[in-house]
Amino acid sequence: MPPGTVLRGKWNGKRYRLERLLGLGANGQVYLATCGSRTCALKIGKETEDLQAEANVLASLDQRERSRPPFLLDVDDAEWQGKKLPFYAMQYVPGSPVKAYLRLHGSQWFGVIGYRLLERLSELHEAGWVFGDVKSDNVLVSGYGRVALVDYGGATAIGRGVRQFTEIYDRGYWAAGSRTADPAYDVFAVAVLWIHALDGKRLLQLTRTLLPQNRHPRELVELIRTNPTLRPMETWLDRALYGRFQHAREASEHWRALVHAAAQPKDASDGHVPGWMAGLLAASVVLCGSAAAIWFLH
Repeated sequence: MPPGTVLRGKWNGKRYRLERLLGLGANGQVYLATCGSRTCALKIGKETEDLQAEANVLASLDQRERSRPPFLLDVDDAEWQGKKLPFYAMQYVPGSPVKAYLRLHGSQWFGVIGYRLLERLSELHEAGWVFGDVKSDNVLVSGYGRVALVDYGGATAIGRGVRQFTEIYDRGYWAAGSRTADPAYDVFAVAVLWIHALDGKRLLQLTRTLLPQNRHPRELVELIRTNPTLRPMETWLDRALYGRFQHAREASEHWRALVHAAAQPKDASDGHVPGWMAGLLAASVVLCGSAAAIWFLH
């Protein structure tokens, strides 16, 4: 829909002016919108049932996390050019996809972002949901490595079949497990996210050349072992790809411990620290200036 389009909710009566398109998903479009003086993100769906399922996830998270402002702002229908448009309004989350953020700010934010992403997924899992469609475009990063998940179209109740996923992030695609929603499904996708973000060219080449019967986590582990940026996190990535974390909280604690351990020189004569680890230490000094931004005290 063109910028400037105004939609009025049929039931709640709120008016939304569409400012620009933010993104296209498998089951709808997301626009930056204004409602009075407030800016929000408005998702317009294709099917009422799918959109309502997403809104239910956001509502359950708002109910659980009452210490923060609500993420879900409104759920309604509108009419435009004779068509019924189901929609919901949510907080607008500024930020860049993971890959874009790392290109702009450097791989020194790898450790910070990874920890915060796993913590956010832990909160979702503890509320009974799996995100399902973890990928770079659905993980937005803003100042000081703050992380937000967007597009809950794949969010699925634990124990059910994952509703929406992206093929190369899917453990079923890599013969690493089922598509049943469990915490390990999201943790597997986080591991692939880092391979995609930091060694995307070789990952995509691998997907083009491997026969389906040869897809296996060992192929991903080989990429990790031959990438100097990923290698310090090999033990974590290996466990994630083989489903050896029971839950995301365990994965986040292991990630944090491994980052701290890898940032220390092995002995007095070895002053070498991987580039992104050295950057992480420098970033930590900056973050100490603001208590709210100290990632390891999250």
